[in-house]
Amino acid sequence: MAAGIVLSDRQRLDWLRLIRSDGIGPRSFRSLTNRFGGAGAALEALPALARQAGRDIRICPLAEAEREMAGLLRLGGRFVALGEAGYPRPLQAIDSAPPLLALIGNAAVLQQPAVAMVGSRNASAAGLSLTRRLAGGIGNAGFAIVSGLARGIDTAAHEASLATGTVAVLAGGLDRIYPPQNSGLAARIATEGALVSEMPLGWEPRGRDFPRRNRIVSGLALGTVVVEAARRSGSLITARFANEQGRQVFAVPGSPLDPRAEGGNHLIREGATLCAAAAHVVEALQPMLAGPGERFDPPRALREEPAPEAEEPLWDELDLPDIDRPPRAAAQPAGPGRFPPPPPAADGMGAVGDLGPQLLGLLSPTPIALDELVRASGRPAREVGQALAELELAGAVLRHPGGGLSRGPG
Repeated sequence: MAAGIVLSDRQRLDWLRLIRSDGIGPRSFRSLTNRFGGAGAALEALPALARQAGRDIRICPLAEAEREMAGLLRLGGRFVALGEAGYPRPLQAIDSAPPLLALIGNAAVLQQPAVAMVGSRNASAAGLSLTRRLAGGIGNAGFAIVSGLARGIDTAAHEASLATGTVAVLAGGLDRIYPPQNSGLAARIATEGALVSEMPLGWEPRGRDFPRRNRIVSGLALGTVVVEAARRSGSLITARFANEQGRQVFAVPGSPLDPRAEGGNHLIREGATLCAAAAHVVEALQPMLAGPGERFDPPRALREEPAPEAEEPLWDELDLPDIDRPPRAAAQPAGPGRFPPPPPAADGMGAVGDLGPQLLGLLSPTPIALDELVRASGRPAREVGQALAELELAGAVLRHPGGGLSRGPG
């Protein structure tokens, strides 16, 4: 597909119908359009190809594609096609690039050089504080921040980069914000940044959809930063995709006593670039911006690990002879139900005792300032102080010289 194409309205509908048909993913879409000279001709040939493959597939009706396009327009969005001027260049370079990207917001953000930031949903207060600092510094250096709108690290990265440019990649349709408690943040991103998805409107995200999203998160960026991540997590799936796409992988080191640091420490052992400040990312990526065509080869790649035999392919595509093996998720999919449910929203009226588990979840072996802990908890400073006093008496929290707080052995 040549760069700089401009699709007619009819061609855009054909593209949408083809990618929404059963058995069609990014690779089979590319194979079919190349073989038949366009999406319209591929749609005509699809029934016979499906019979040859021994499958009975559903082709997306024209009326259904028209309804989706009209629905996206009502939301203030539009589709950008692979090869069009507005399609993000780094994403176009990956071999499983979405043929159509649904977009709501400021399309110009997608033309900024970008850095992906991912990490734990159940992040520590120290991790959240460092994420805000990193995202703010990288954003001020001219990079957009890309993440997946999840709780924890993703949320902190988006919030810290709203003023400089942020892109949220959704695992479901653009009208199905997940998690729901980030609906307000998504609305702000739609105004100040960009929301993107390859999935149909109305699509509720499932387990397999999150690794699909993760390859877009890494594909939009020149490098991916992992702040906090367990050894088997969606964040490491994103890092693996970044490595396969030839992008730089950065990891923030953490205490060996904190399970949330296992993933980042493992990545560093495997060759990821250690990241402790925004300058570490900016200095590594700025040389890629020296010319009109960005380079996507990192200074060093992570060592490849054998993938588990039970990996699930990300698309159930037609078995056509010229289609490459589809990408697979090499770690546990980060879908709904894979992580503990979010805590209920604090209304400021709960008993002090209910803060204990929340504060312990936010604390890690790395000391954090009291004001950062109050900010991360979303509760009044008086209640946080009273709860901390009880936790200190129980030996569950340690107070360090200078006022820093960390999780204790108790």
